[in-house]
Amino acid sequence: MTSTTFSPSHSLPPRHRWKVLAAGVAANAAFSVAFSGIPMTAVLMRSGYQLDNATLGLVLGLMGLGIAVSELPWGLLTDRWGDRPVLLLGLGATALALAAMALWAAPVAGHIPGLGLLGGGLLLVGLLGGSVNGASGRAVMTWFAPGERGLAMSIRQTAVPLGGGIGALVLPWLALHAGFAALYGVLALLCALSAWMAWAWVHEPPPERAAQPPAASTAALAATAARTGPLRDPRVWRIVAGIGILCAPQFAVLSFGTVFLHDFGHAGLGTITAAMVAVQVGAMVMRVWSGRWTDRRGNRPAYLRACSGLSLLLFAALALLALAAGPQAADSAALRIALVLLLAACGVCVSAWHGVAYTELATLAGAARAGTALGMANTSVFLVCFVTPFSIPHLLALQGWPLVWLAASACALVAMPLLVPAQAPAKRANTASSLST
Repeated sequence: MTSTTFSPSHSLPPRHRWKVLAAGVAANAAFSVAFSGIPMTAVLMRSGYQLDNATLGLVLGLMGLGIAVSELPWGLLTDRWGDRPVLLLGLGATALALAAMALWAAPVAGHIPGLGLLGGGLLLVGLLGGSVNGASGRAVMTWFAPGERGLAMSIRQTAVPLGGGIGALVLPWLALHAGFAALYGVLALLCALSAWMAWAWVHEPPPERAAQPPAASTAALAATAARTGPLRDPRVWRIVAGIGILCAPQFAVLSFGTVFLHDFGHAGLGTITAAMVAVQVGAMVMRVWSGRWTDRRGNRPAYLRACSGLSLLLFAALALLALAAGPQAADSAALRIALVLLLAACGVCVSAWHGVAYTELATLAGAARAGTALGMANTSVFLVCFVTPFSIPHLLALQGWPLVWLAASACALVAMPLLVPAQAPAKRANTASSLST
């Protein structure tokens, strides 16, 4: 599809790339308020819809399942159609689905919607909202130069914790004081506003910007990926698997962190909200910093290894603290504070690496195939998003919260060698030498 189909992109100045980035951030943030924010209302959803923990986990996972199923098809369509039509179609349809949930899937006095309406609505929102990530990521890759892509992609990835922070701050209050109908209505409005921004600002770049080559150190890898296609490149699949597995601890915090603090730590709504907002704000700051830092130093693989290793240690520490605290967590203010702080540290660390990993993946695949590669990654991510909240109640039934956080630590251990493609010995030695200087 040519760039002139939608806009006079030849006349757009280079600085327009920041508007494209802003539209991508808005699109991801609007949808993130939904998929990261709705789990922040888990305690209220459990009581409002009269669910047990197992059913709550299933319902919270359905939106992630919808995203997982749709991400790769949306990514393929993005590479075929372009960023703009996919963003407009996906965001507009997501807004309509959320509006429908406000009308028919919200509990009101004397009526609780059936599980099918709630679960089906969240599944549909996930199916439609899966359009956002691949399309906005491809826009970043085509508009920004190779030396800017780590920062730009990390800024775009801050939209996820930004939306999650807004969701953690606003959605529990909305659900408590105005009900779930108002909550779904606000989410629909946010998606509609971000669709307007995509219509106004997202266009294909001029040919001279779209044709920029990758950096010399990754040119050969990108050329190979372009010839074989991301779907047939084992190196792409390796990173895709690592990204998905390392997201399991993150989704454990986002989906059941509020339940953990409420049921195990006996924290109040204000403390829980503050902890979840801290996780999202900390993740935003770390994503921007890490993108800029790794752009300057060229050390994305080392950074990804460090995030995996630190996540492993932090979740293991949280498991040990939960095991040591036992029933006394409810009686000790010091233990409660320690649990809140350690959970927040775990959430920040395991959310800090996304922009760097997605930049590494998109660079390997090449800008022309970035939509497909990012769709693959997000299929992996949101399959994990479905499996994680579905699995946590079963782990709780076996050995309680220490087993949940120990499993999260194990996921970080498994992901560590997958996030960085295998290198030839000579290249590995050169990389280590450059990092030490």
